[in-house]
Amino acid sequence: MKLIKWMVFAGVMAMSMNVLAEGGGDRTFERAFSANAKAMEQYAANQGKAPPVVKEYEYGMKLDVVKVVSVVKPPATCAVVPTAMTYEDSEGQLNTVKYTVAGDCRQRG
Repeated sequence: MKLIKWMVFAGVMAMSMNVLAEGGGDRTFERAFSANAKAMEQYAANQGKAPPVVKEYEYGMKLDVVKVVSVVKPPATCAVVPTAMTYEDSEGQLNTVKYTVAGDCRQRG
């Protein structure tokens, strides 16, 4: 029984070390989100549009999505993780919405 508990503990620690090796879940997202924000500012400038306004998604919020411009890829982890999507609405304005999704933890072979 002690061996099984130790193996489970070792597995959890190994998964935690992977997240820490990537800089932690929140730091990894913030780095990706920051890079995406810079790219969206450049995209807006190239399109002659104002940079997108970032909003936190709230349950029931109505989104007027005409065209998805960019999505920050969520990390491959078995947890609820932050992500973001930038889109054009029906008025042609750029918007970015931050929200959470279930991470993609499927094993790839």
